[in-house]
Amino acid sequence: MRARVEAIRAGSAGELVWLVEHPPLYTAGTSADPADLRAPGRFPTYAAGRGGQWTYHGPGQRTAYVMLDLARPHGMVAPRDVRGYVHALEEWLIRALARCNVHGERRFGRVGIWVADRASGREEKIAAIGVRLTRWVSWHGVALNVAPDLSHFAGIVPCGIREHGVTSLHALGIPATMAEADAALRAAWAEVFG
Repeated sequence: MRARVEAIRAGSAGELVWLVEHPPLYTAGTSADPADLRAPGRFPTYAAGRGGQWTYHGPGQRTAYVMLDLARPHGMVAPRDVRGYVHALEEWLIRALARCNVHGERRFGRVGIWVADRASGREEKIAAIGVRLTRWVSWHGVALNVAPDLSHFAGIVPCGIREHGVTSLHALGIPATMAEADAALRAAWAEVFG
């Protein structure tokens, strides 16, 4: 990813979004608290160099690494607008979830996309966001929980948030496949980023 970002910056490669699925692992963002790694040794850990705190990646989760030259506009994102870029990533996830009949929401003061059970008041994170910019080229990105083993999140305090849980499309009763999630992400991408 680092090499691709440098090539985009140099003008020798085009922008790209990688849709990947990792083996089970934990990544630490630049704000990660070592105490929030609850199960050291359970899975490999990596210092990711992105913003944010601890995140789990694994089978059943779609991770999207977004490498764009943000010195120029992209759909609803104005040039050199970091907040606008993060807002657009959120919007991308919200629109992709809507295609799966899930109402994803932003929460003030919390990064990521959330789903709420109005009856119980319970809120759970369904998608995480962690980005980095190097000379206006973005890298890292988002992670959407399609059907991961949610017990794997117990080895960390996800994104440093203790008071809310984590969910997935499957946990919400949406039996989407990874291919269906990818199709939703691709369709929503065009709406948000042009």
